[in-house]
Amino acid sequence: MNIKAYLQLCRPANIITAIADILAGVAIANFATPITEVNAFGVLLLCISTVGLYGGGIVFNDIFDLELDKIERPERAIPSGRISLQNAFIFGTMLLLIGIISAFLNNSLSGIIASLVAILALVYDKYGKHHSFLGPMNMGLCRGGNLILGMSIVASTVSEWWWLGILPVCYIAAITMISRGEVHGGKKNTLYFAAFLYAIVNISQLTIAYRLDTLWFSLAFVSLHIFLIFKPLTKAISNPIGPNIGKAVKAGVLALIVMDAAWVSISGNFVIALFVLILLPISIKLAKVFAVT
Repeated sequence: MNIKAYLQLCRPANIITAIADILAGVAIANFATPITEVNAFGVLLLCISTVGLYGGGIVFNDIFDLELDKIERPERAIPSGRISLQNAFIFGTMLLLIGIISAFLNNSLSGIIASLVAILALVYDKYGKHHSFLGPMNMGLCRGGNLILGMSIVASTVSEWWWLGILPVCYIAAITMISRGEVHGGKKNTLYFAAFLYAIVNISQLTIAYRLDTLWFSLAFVSLHIFLIFKPLTKAISNPIGPNIGKAVKAGVLALIVMDAAWVSISGNFVIALFVLILLPISIKLAKVFAVT
């Protein structure tokens, strides 16, 4: 078995960002529930779940993109022949099942949410990404569902804070819109709208932090996130060529970890916020070895 090829197929750097989503969701659950009441083993199960869901979704993305990748990205694991289409299908299916089963082991609500995320991922892989409007929304719903999956560590939290899952929808929709110009270049109007969606997320975080009286504590994390996403995006807006677009997409994906750390900081958990932030250099290191986009 070519282990490196299977790792390349899963995009390990991206999976780290998915784990950060779960930890952010757990922190949001902490808005109303003392951290001492959170089941640590349940958190582990949800982290395993998101690894399976995200990894499986990425695998099926490459399965459905095989013909296009033969032309545009022939170096990828499936079109290069390092992993057969059949083995990729089995691998992706196993990952999705692990994701769903692990979530059900936490509680039934987690299992239902994980099942919905898996369905949304497959719909995006096969159909959603081919639509200019529905595609970004579809991908955003996957990420929003992942954040809510983290909240489900305390099932009662979901009914109160589920609407925060809308913000990852905005954020991922922005990244997905930007990524459409990764190969052939992008349009400035699209990049400006993506910047607007980014701003909605950051302003919302600061507003919630103000309401919870953690604004000054959270400001450093939110400011770092703004810097990381807007610096490459500004360059892409100035010159929307493929390489600049690719850097903006990569920055947006990796900065998800900082956005998640900001959510943790809003809950007032300084130590956990720093732990989530430490995932960023790990993801960056992996991104140098394995593709992100």
